[in-house]
Amino acid sequence: MQLKEFSVTLGQLITEFQFELIYGPEGFEKIEITTDDVNRPGLQLAGFFDYFEPQRLQIMGKAENAYVEQFDEEKRTDIFEKLCATGIPAVIVTRNIEVFPELIEAAKKYDVAVLRTNEFTSSVTSALVASLKVSLAPRITLHGVLVELYGEGILILGDSGVGKSETAIELVKRGHRLIADDAVEIKRVSDRTLVGCAPEIIRHFIELRGIGIVDVRRIFGMGAIKETERVDMIINLEQWVEGKMYDRLGMDNQYTDILGLRIPSLTIPVRPGRNLAVIIEVAAMNHRHKSMGYNAAKELNERMMKSMGIQNNT
Repeated sequence: MQLKEFSVTLGQLITEFQFELIYGPEGFEKIEITTDDVNRPGLQLAGFFDYFEPQRLQIMGKAENAYVEQFDEEKRTDIFEKLCATGIPAVIVTRNIEVFPELIEAAKKYDVAVLRTNEFTSSVTSALVASLKVSLAPRITLHGVLVELYGEGILILGDSGVGKSETAIELVKRGHRLIADDAVEIKRVSDRTLVGCAPEIIRHFIELRGIGIVDVRRIFGMGAIKETERVDMIINLEQWVEGKMYDRLGMDNQYTDILGLRIPSLTIPVRPGRNLAVIIEVAAMNHRHKSMGYNAAKELNERMMKSMGIQNNT
């Protein structure tokens, strides 16, 4: 598992959010954004640059513009030159506020892009942060299958040839949805959430030994596929080993660490005659019950302890 670092270009953000270009230096579309946070330069406009991170996009809203507006042209020129001289990638002016000529001149001098949007400052800020967290999220690629069952994202792992893809096809036939086969790209989009998707080149395709490549979207329809899904549970498939003790009650919770997050997991032994699709369906529903506060193993244990207590009393 190799951790990768990603970036997003300013051109991609302009296209996604339909920003109006006020000024762009040569090659501004290729400017790389590498941090998933943005900044409203209130303190910086006042001249305080301690702990300032110039890699962030700068957003100027109504408050920032009102503050700068009270100064004369010479002071505004000084304010914007100090800000742009730090090497910031871009300044985004919100609410369609008229851009100060001094800002444009400073941006030209220091090759800083100036963009504008009609959206409210808070809306743009939250939307940008959400988009950047997904685009720049730490990620790894795992060999496995990701499917969605009953609203649960199930990541199926196991050695090559154990039956992951065949199980995924059976689940699709039973009305569930395929997200990725063979290679699953997993992103940590928050401190609590992993999201998986398929690399674009193999999206919607699945490999079945003896048949070859199958396009799930074309054979089973659009309802059989999904672009992304949260990873709620991991199921490890392994060949049945005679004599090995497998969990028969489910009292002990198992977890698998991915990108620093502990994801609930199960190990399911595989041998002829076991219907893996049905087993995984039940595992998904049981996990959903557990997440909603019901644990069948604990209830059975409580019944047994209660029964033993009654017998001892009699």
